[in-house]
Amino acid sequence: MADEKPKYTIYRSRPRLLRRGDDGSREGLDDLREDVPRPGDARRRRLAERFTFWRVIGYMALAAVGWVLISLLLFLVSAQLQRQDVNDAAGSALDGAGYTLTSPNTILVLGSDARIKGTKEPGANVGGPSRSDTILLMRVGGGRAARLSIPRDTIADIPGRGRDKINAAYAHGGPALAIQTVKGFLGIEVNHVVEVNFANFPAFIDSLGGVNYTGGCVVSRINGGFSNGGYTLRLRRGTNHLNGRQALALARTRKNECNPRENDLSRARRQQKILSAIKNRLLSPTTFVRLPLVSWQAPKAVRSDMAGPSLLGLFGSVATGGSPKTRVLRGSPQGSGLVVPDDVKRREVQRFLSG
Repeated sequence: MADEKPKYTIYRSRPRLLRRGDDGSREGLDDLREDVPRPGDARRRRLAERFTFWRVIGYMALAAVGWVLISLLLFLVSAQLQRQDVNDAAGSALDGAGYTLTSPNTILVLGSDARIKGTKEPGANVGGPSRSDTILLMRVGGGRAARLSIPRDTIADIPGRGRDKINAAYAHGGPALAIQTVKGFLGIEVNHVVEVNFANFPAFIDSLGGVNYTGGCVVSRINGGFSNGGYTLRLRRGTNHLNGRQALALARTRKNECNPRENDLSRARRQQKILSAIKNRLLSPTTFVRLPLVSWQAPKAVRSDMAGPSLLGLFGSVATGGSPKTRVLRGSPQGSGLVVPDDVKRREVQRFLSG
């Protein structure tokens, strides 16, 4: 028995049980002791307290407000840089009104058929007298939303020029004479004037990421089409996503080779759809990401008598107001023009002002 070797029992600890940390503490044992603080616990608690759910929401809200303020500043700066005051005659022709966002205002929107710089169309008169390609009255502000389109071939009395197509007023005397002619023709006040800047309008549409347009087939040749240095637009029937240049060409299309029977009424309906498409894009969540770029480009797309705040109110009214159907002042063909009876004018003006 004396020669028997003693029995030994070997006990092995679990991994990490006695492993020491960098500060000499036994991490394995401390893990078993819930009441013993571990190194770094205080820092983690501070981070957890700082980034609670509601605090994260608050930080995101502050970032969104900052994004909007930056966009607002860019809009005002761009509007100030791009503002082109109407001449004294045009300014005196306009009637006073309240702020464009909170008070009803009548806006005369004009788009000319002038050729933009860079066109290679033979015989194009760049920068010369041009007729108003679009004559649109908008009622905005104070919850009002109405639109009245005046066909360019409508016969009207042009001060100092006699009876002629209403679009000739712009060629003879620019926006000043156009304002006076529309006011005398309809017996209505005009508070502001906006001229579409065809050179910059495409960049505004592109800043929105383009717009969606749904309609029939369109094939039109603006300023003579590609073969004459202009632009050729081809749209299939259905929904098309338009870039800036396509949207501008569509708004200006008068002769549609897909449907030769179309007239200015068809053109006014297309312009209505484009306005609605722009509004939908402005209210789209994806536009929020593009907001600074949109804010910079929007004032550059127009020329107006309005300064930054008033122009901002106009865009705000259009974006937040309703989407009224654009009514067209209908006239009867007479020679090469359209004659609108007085009772039709009174009825349409009453609807427009009450809209």
